Amino acid sequence: MTYDWLAALVFVALLTALTIIGKKIVFSVPVFAEMRELNFAADKIKMARDSFRAAVKVNNKAAMYTNLVFYFAILPFSVNFVMPPWWLFIVEIVAILAIFDFMYYLTHRFLFHDGFLRKIHALHHQARKPTHVDALYVHPLETFLGLTLFLISIPIVALIEGSPVNVFSSVLAALLFTQLNTLNHTFTNLPKDNRFYRTIDFITGVHHAHHVDMTMGNYATLTMFYDKIFWTFEEPVNRETA
Repeated sequence: MTYDWLAALVFVALLTALTIIGKKIVFSVPVFAEMRELNFAADKIKMARDSFRAAVKVNNKAAMYTNLVFYFAILPFSVNFVMPPWWLFIVEIVAILAIFDFMYYLTHRFLFHDGFLRKIHALHHQARKPTHVDALYVHPLETFLGLTLFLISIPIVALIEGSPVNVFSSVLAALLFTQLNTLNHTFTNLPKDNRFYRTIDFITGVHHAHHVDMTMGNYATLTMFYDKIFWTFEEPVNRETA
């Protein structure tokens, strides 16, 4: 096993850079800029509550410490700069996300909704009509568990392959993970005459259905594949206002 600290450092730097650049590109589109302002207006009201603001602050700290431990202790053993064939590059991205989504589906369904962590998850489900900031309104234990499930998906794929995962495929998987989890909680009401916009509304509507109460389905967080094969898929809920 090789401790490739440089690959881990590039992972963090590239993920940060792509996140910043991606947001600038996305929000240069007027409809997305308008969507962001609607969410910010709703988020501002929520963040004005001391209890809400404190919960978000604690959650952010939990995420930061979880990431730091992983980046220093595990990630350098799990990634490198060896470029695989193009098809394996895609397979690595899909495998990381699919393994995480399966583990999260099981955890979300049987621990957070039907298990002993239901009361902890209930904090997040106070958001009946989620907006952007509700992605951060989570109990720190839930944040730790959910983030850990994704992070360990990278070394799991490395173990399956028998060698570290390419750092660039890992970064793209992490980027998709973070942005889809944020998008899930974002209020969207985009023009219906565009298939791409309708797809985004569908994604957010699926998770909005999950937030209606704690007896709904849609337990996966990246795709509805596992909900559909395990018969827990619920039709999306779309709303007119944030």
